[in-house]
Amino acid sequence: MANESRPCPCDIGDRFDYEGCGQEVQVEHIKAYVCKPAASTDKAVIVIHDIFGWQLPNTRYMADMLVANGYIAICPDFFAGREAWKPSNDWSKFDDWLKTRDARKINKEAVAVLKYLKEQCGAKKLGVVGFCWGGIVVRHLMMTYAEFKAGVSLYGLIKDSDDISSLLNPTFFIFAEKDDFIPLHQVNLLEQKLKKNCKVDYEVKIYLGQTHGFVHRRREDINPQDKPYIEEGRKDMISWLNKYM
Repeated sequence: MANESRPCPCDIGDRFDYEGCGQEVQVEHIKAYVCKPAASTDKAVIVIHDIFGWQLPNTRYMADMLVANGYIAICPDFFAGREAWKPSNDWSKFDDWLKTRDARKINKEAVAVLKYLKEQCGAKKLGVVGFCWGGIVVRHLMMTYAEFKAGVSLYGLIKDSDDISSLLNPTFFIFAEKDDFIPLHQVNLLEQKLKKNCKVDYEVKIYLGQTHGFVHRRREDINPQDKPYIEEGRKDMISWLNKYM
């Protein structure tokens, strides 16, 4: 980490050495990574990147994992051409950088990707998963677009003031017990609000002993003690999509 005094909400963790099985395409004003299964399908999942952007190999690895489970997967550049964060950047400028990448102001990109999936890929059943910054985007999309039949938000940062009770379709929330950036009291408050007001299926799950980014930024082969939780998180993500899509 470049500056310990300003930790970032997303430590890059283990950067996967992974090239991906898909291809990069142009979707209106943005670029995207797309991968399709060998067998024809009308199910597609949008995979939303973290602060390190759409080209991070880890996120493409997650997309290809979904493809291996029978889904079309697309990982668009929701920063719309603006630079992703780099671990070597000056962390003291992170807050200013983040202000120009509002996770709730991505409707133009979302509409373009939905159109592409429907018209170019023949998708009829749509889901969305997102990691960290992308986890916040998932919450926004699941409250905005009824087309998404299932959503999985992985360790998206939350504030005490956040209320996401107006979810339109089933949403699964993955959190880590030892996440330095998402205190458990915030997770509990989120769950209380959902329990009180949410009208659709949801689940909030906390993975014991895990830290921020564990599902997509930790390699199970070099973190054997965490392997069961990494695998469980990935399996749970896919099971949720399978159930509701």
